Amino acid sequence: MNAQKLSKRLEKVASFVPRNAIVADIGSDHAYLPCYLVLNNLVTGAIAGEVVKGPYESACHEVQQEGLQKQITVRLANGLQAIEKEDHVTAITIAGMGGPLISSILEKDPERLTGVERLILQPNIHAIAIREWAIQHNWKIIDEAILKEDDKIYEVLVLELGKESLTESQLLLGPVLMQQQNDVFKEKWNREITQWQHVLKALEKAEQSDEIIKKVEELHHRIEMVKEVL
Repeated sequence: MNAQKLSKRLEKVASFVPRNAIVADIGSDHAYLPCYLVLNNLVTGAIAGEVVKGPYESACHEVQQEGLQKQITVRLANGLQAIEKEDHVTAITIAGMGGPLISSILEKDPERLTGVERLILQPNIHAIAIREWAIQHNWKIIDEAILKEDDKIYEVLVLELGKESLTESQLLLGPVLMQQQNDVFKEKWNREITQWQHVLKALEKAEQSDEIIKKVEELHHRIEMVKEVL
């Protein structure tokens, strides 16, 4: 993977970035995504934010190597602190982290979301945390995607400002993904059911405390809920 050829996962994230946006890529790593977007004339400018010094230096190197210093600013900063008001950022991408971490990044500096029209978020696990955050903070899911790469399954969530309410199953499975139900979606949730069933078997052998009984009930509920959708 490089700035000319993204991974399938990041390519999908890139496909949701609005044309001519000013994008901030938080946790940018090598800055491949912002470089790709600028090189393909898909955005007018970009910020690459990175909290760790090593990846920050890699991002600086990549931007210089591609000759994109005028269009891309690389900043060593924690989360949304990479964004300044003067940047006029209209879209934010956060990819390759857990859903709870992405949610906490968005939660921490809400004022830096002012003027942002779209969030493109790619959680590696627990996408439900992002959907819960979205409802609480008046963002709605306008699109979703699910894909498989190197035997790992990834979800991409696209959010814009607006109110919506989601059912329990929509929060867990994704409102758009539930409607589309592609092969990867079915594979993911069949895998999850199998895992939950393994956990249930282990819990049944354990000493039955209130906590264990509650966990067993929760897992049975989730399995039934997912089975109803599939």
